[in-house]
Amino acid sequence: MLGTAAAVLFFIAYLISAADIATNQAFTSGNVMLLGLALLALHVAGVGAGWRSGRTRRR
Repeated sequence: MLGTAAAVLFFIAYLISAADIATNQAFTSGNVMLLGLALLALHVAGVGAGWRSGRTRRR
């Protein structure tokens, strides 16, 4: 899940950079890319690996 969120942030950063969209200081392509790198680092570290989307019981 965190890997997917990182990919979305990288795509948004690419669109901001490629289209030369004027944004405020918080949403520059570099800042969005750094957020994506942080999420990717968490994904590689295994932070989101144990999350489940529902309660299932094993027998």
